[in-house]
Amino acid sequence: MSQLNQQLDSLQQKVQQLLKQYQQLQKNQAKLQKELEKKEALLQEKEQQILLLQQQRAAISVSVSQLDAEEKKALSKKIDAYLREIDNCLAMLNQ
Repeated sequence: MSQLNQQLDSLQQKVQQLLKQYQQLQKNQAKLQKELEKKEALLQEKEQQILLLQQQRAAISVSVSQLDAEEKKALSKKIDAYLREIDNCLAMLNQ
């Protein structure tokens, strides 16, 4: 009977360990799920920013044909800055 009690105690301890591990895994999963949701929200925001910048770029390129050389140069600098911002956004999303 003593041996049976030892086996039951051992089994109970193992079950308790498994329950603790399961609870920890659930906590980790919840944490990862929240992190994923944040990343997805950030991705959606950045995609919207990219779309807006692309639309702005298209609108600017239509009006560029009516600008003089100096205005084109200033506009080119702005476009380059937007492109760098887009590249930075994409780099952040790929992290």
